[in-house]
Parts: sequence; C-alpha cells; structure tokens
Amino acid sequence: MSSSEMLPSMPDSSEFSSVADLFKLLGDSSRLKIFWILCHWEACVTNISERAGMTSPAVSHHLKFLKASQLITSSRKGKEVYYRAADTVQAHMVHDMIKTGLKILCPEQDCFMVAPGQAKIDF
Repeated sequence: MSSSEMLPSMPDSSEFSSVADLFKLLGDSSRLKIFWILCHWEACVTNISERAGMTSPAVSHHLKFLKASQLITSSRKGKEVYYRAADTVQAHMVHDMIKTGLKILCPEQDCFMVAPGQAKIDF
C-alpha cells in the first residue's frame, strides 16, 4: 500500500507551516502568561504589565504577535485599547494546552470573557 493510499487527506506543507508558526509563537513563556491573563480578564497594556510583572513596552511587543496570530482581539474604550482572548477554536485550544500543562483549573465563568449582551460560545 502506497503512502498516498494510507494518507489520502494529508495536509499540504503550507498547513504544517502555519501550525509550526503557532508553536513558535507559543514558545515564549511571557507570551503564554499574557495570553492566559487575557483568557480571564480584559485589560489595557498598563494593567497587563502590572499583572504579568513586565514593562509596558515588553507587553506591547508580545501583544503585537498574539494579535497577528488572531489569538487575541482588541477594542478601544476612550483613549485606552483593551485586549482579551479571541473566542476561536484556536484560542480555546491554546488555553486548554496551558491549563493542562500547568495543571490548574480556571474559573469557568471567567474563561474567554464575552462582551456584555453576547452569548458565550461553547465548543
């Protein structure tokens, strides 16, 4: 039996590259910490910095990568930009990997905060 018969629906190289890029992004503990915070709390750079124990420029640098990967979203409220985890399959998967890796339980009502008036999507 040939490999094409055994693996008829194997993704192409570009799909594996996309997954590899996500794993590279997640290879930074500071980024994981910021993402975990944003799964439980919508916050501006200053508040994330205080909670994560990092400088604001460092947090901003990591937020840029998390946003480009579509793991987080942002919204402007007055002069501040607030960030939170995106409510996507990919973001839930990353959160679950962190939770499993750290062997912690997250308060369900706080995971993947939703805007007032929006329903939480369960996967």
